[in-house]
Amino acid sequence: MRITQGTFSYLPDLTDEEIEKQIQYALDNGWALSVEFTDDPHPRNNYWEMWGLPMFDLKDAAGVLYEVNECRKAYPNHYIRVNAFDASYGRQTTALSFIVNRPAQEPGFRLDRQETSDRRIRYTLHPYALDRPKGDRYQPAQPR
Repeated sequence: MRITQGTFSYLPDLTDEEIEKQIQYALDNGWALSVEFTDDPHPRNNYWEMWGLPMFDLKDAAGVLYEVNECRKAYPNHYIRVNAFDASYGRQTTALSFIVNRPAQEPGFRLDRQETSDRRIRYTLHPYALDRPKGDRYQPAQPR
């Protein structure tokens, strides 16, 4: 199962050249960029770890792509995304967000059903990756 979050998530993975073009598009619009990573891509996990500081006043996509590649080297088995923020509304609004790195294996989610009062049924998503220890969630399973 493939995680589909952000722009372009239903398309095949972007190449570095395509990523650079999207970054340049964001820079041409005057948007600030940041790089984030996580090993828990649950749809409600809004708090990914930030790689460095947000990049304001950049004009060339090479600087952002350099940070993306450094993050990939440090966290090859994590999800990494680029966010572009538009401050033209007087607040930081996400204008563009897309995944630039994925683990080789994406174990997916299961749907947990819970019966509650008054015959109500609640459903929650549980990522299979969380069944493994943090930092080891997207490593290939070792035979026992």
